[in-house]
Amino acid sequence: MIEERPSATLRRLGIRPTRSRGQHFLTDARVAERALRHAGLDASDVVLEVGPGLGVLTRRLVERARRVIAIESDRRLAEYLRAEVPEAEIVHGDALKVEWPAFDAMVSNLPYQISSPLTFRLLRTPFDRAVLMYQWEFAQRMVAAPGTPDYSRLSVGVYVRAACTILERVPRNAFHPQPRVDSALVRLEPRPSPFPIADPDAFDAVVAALFEHRRKTVENGLRLAGPSFAESPEVLEARLGGLPFRGRRVEELRPEEIEAVARAIVGAKA
Repeated sequence: MIEERPSATLRRLGIRPTRSRGQHFLTDARVAERALRHAGLDASDVVLEVGPGLGVLTRRLVERARRVIAIESDRRLAEYLRAEVPEAEIVHGDALKVEWPAFDAMVSNLPYQISSPLTFRLLRTPFDRAVLMYQWEFAQRMVAAPGTPDYSRLSVGVYVRAACTILERVPRNAFHPQPRVDSALVRLEPRPSPFPIADPDAFDAVVAALFEHRRKTVENGLRLAGPSFAESPEVLEARLGGLPFRGRRVEELRPEEIEAVARAIVGAKA
């Protein structure tokens, strides 16, 4: 039997992929096989997949893992996958909103438009490892160092929660329709922060505030976000007066230095 082309399957389902929804379906089986090898799955694993699309990864996941749960936002694709890959549990819903089951590994070709919020959610969820497909530029931001143009809130958030490795660059012709840029396979493995964080919520809030105003000095960036960090303007000004690195910009600070700022601004004790 001749396998149906992805474009023909999508037409049959009445689906027109759109770039605005980040719909770029992985079609290269060789890339899918390499992603699974990087994930190191075995027969005891429970795997979560986000954005299974036409099931190129899903079909291979069910051959290797004990249980596969795939979350698909498009109802037509969810119904298609239930018929095509009955061994997998297909959840129709928004991966940012539905409850995630406990899982060992996440292996996914992520929809581009949810890459950032989904990654932050993943990093706050117990898991063993993840092998995920991102846009190349997004992957570069995940591993960016301080003082580089790609250094961002994402860089810091990943650094303090996981070991992150760009495994390979994936050409755009591995997808249908082809995106405008190449992609990257990335492996994430949770680990403790390389340095003590007194208050993780406060640290995250300071990171978000500073990168929202990344062209401002640390002092002015936090002043703009003042109500989040002090019960009154007077208390805020008192804390800003003793702030370390107050005249520098966040893009120059190592994550450890941002933690020193967080401790000072919220009055946290080591």
